[in-house]
Amino acid sequence: MQIIQRSQDLHALVGDLLGQRRRIALVPTMGNLHAGHHSLVALARAQADVVVASVFVNPTQFGPNEDFARYPRTPQADVAGLEASGCDVLFMPPVEDVYPYGIERSVRVSVPELPEVLEGVIRPGHFDGVATVVAKLFNLVRPHLAVFGQKDYQQLLVIRRMTRDLGYPIEILAAPIVREPNGLAMSSRNQYLSADERVRVGIIHLTLLWMAAQTQSKGASRADIEEEALARLRDAGLVPDYAVLRRADDLLEPAEGERHQVALIAARLGATRLIDNFLLDL
Repeated sequence: MQIIQRSQDLHALVGDLLGQRRRIALVPTMGNLHAGHHSLVALARAQADVVVASVFVNPTQFGPNEDFARYPRTPQADVAGLEASGCDVLFMPPVEDVYPYGIERSVRVSVPELPEVLEGVIRPGHFDGVATVVAKLFNLVRPHLAVFGQKDYQQLLVIRRMTRDLGYPIEILAAPIVREPNGLAMSSRNQYLSADERVRVGIIHLTLLWMAAQTQSKGASRADIEEEALARLRDAGLVPDYAVLRRADDLLEPAEGERHQVALIAARLGATRLIDNFLLDL
């Protein structure tokens, strides 16, 4: 696996690969990788000749009260895991390479509407940071496809919208959520949980499954389902930000009889905030 730290070197390598008509897949990450990330690389590996992964903790997607400084950095383990997963090229740039004019003076990419609900309300500016850094990576890597995890569902929709609106000729693939035995979605933030807390937060996945079952049975209103879901999370000692049913394509409130929906939960246990979702096809 080749490790590159400078954009100009990556750009040159990609030019050679495209000249050889190699099909390139991009897997953007913020590092501290686990089996969920490795599954993204495996999906990319099956779809492309060359897999390029990035490890970059992007400062512009963290709010002023969020955990940018605390976010775990594990570069040696990330290199070993990516190499074992079949990654060909790892891009690990410093902040000044990605934002050459400084963070405050950088060009920003902003996707309208989608970032104005759910995570966007709780984390204002977050999706502008995501869209900006992904656009930069798309310009550098020029991939034929890019793989994103379904766990960050709203992010996935934002990236799809940006890709189509800006005319990137890139296929966006959604990788299924990888879960721990109790259903907990794998996340870099799971390591902040104690063994007891890991058991307790299994209620998130159980609540999503309950919401899906209730929606499919059509025995309760959406408002009742969401209210009971919040109560279940609170009874388990979690502090939920939301537990909602939304349209799967744009996260608006679903109309009566809407078939494609998604159940989404964000909740905190202590200082750890977790998100998860479950797709419904009614």
